Amino acid sequence: MTSHTPSALELERRAFRARQSQRSVLVAIASTLAFALIVWITVIATPGWSAVQQAFFNPQIALDSLPRIWEGFLINLQVLALSLVTVSIVALLVAVLRTLPGPVFLPLRVLAAAYTDIFRGLPFIIVLYIVGFGIPTLTNTRVPLILLGTLAVTLTYSAYVSEVIRAGIEAVHPSQRLAARALGLGYAQTLRRVVLPQALRKITPPLMNDFVAMQKDVGLISILGIMDAVLAAKIEASQTYNFTPYVVAGILFVLLAIPTIRLTDWYTARLRSREQTGAIL
Repeated sequence: MTSHTPSALELERRAFRARQSQRSVLVAIASTLAFALIVWITVIATPGWSAVQQAFFNPQIALDSLPRIWEGFLINLQVLALSLVTVSIVALLVAVLRTLPGPVFLPLRVLAAAYTDIFRGLPFIIVLYIVGFGIPTLTNTRVPLILLGTLAVTLTYSAYVSEVIRAGIEAVHPSQRLAARALGLGYAQTLRRVVLPQALRKITPPLMNDFVAMQKDVGLISILGIMDAVLAAKIEASQTYNFTPYVVAGILFVLLAIPTIRLTDWYTARLRSREQTGAIL
């Protein structure tokens, strides 16, 4: 059995691809070195860098403040976990209400639209003030601050997420609904078994981006007086007259967001690849 021998044209193509690969590596190395040089000249080599390093990147202060900030960060994680559940439920409910057909459901559609308009327009910090200080005054009872923070996050992000889900529902082709109804499925069954599974696959990347944004905004619940990572960093900074605790808190939030960001990029690339190859979502 004779072995296959590449043609001269194929060998030339392989050599060209190898040269292009080597060129790309060299260009990447050169651009990285140039960027590092620019950073060194414009930041590290400046006269004030030592003062900035002492004020924001003090290793000893970072280690001393980490336990207290980490304890507060666990509060942020607790609010995030509760909000993830409540936002999913409320947002799905609002999205379904906004897509109900027929004139009889007009009041529900108007209420759902008004809710999304109001809470997408209100800054999150104002929602925190209204919920955190308005509800205890209204009820004249002591409400756990974690629940108030969760409620504020839920009210704000349910409005954003519901619009994403609604867009996904409306992006499903009407023929899918007609086919389901022709098979004898009711409206609720069509929505649950046909429409929502397709919609959720399409809107997963933007939903994950909203989740990343929610991870950051749970740091604002310190306004309510919760001893979270941000408030703990503020207390540590006031005691040391140094901003390093804020950097420590910021690093914790970044480390929390990176896995979700990378997962979003991977899933987006996977969807794009399947669409380009003609696969069914």
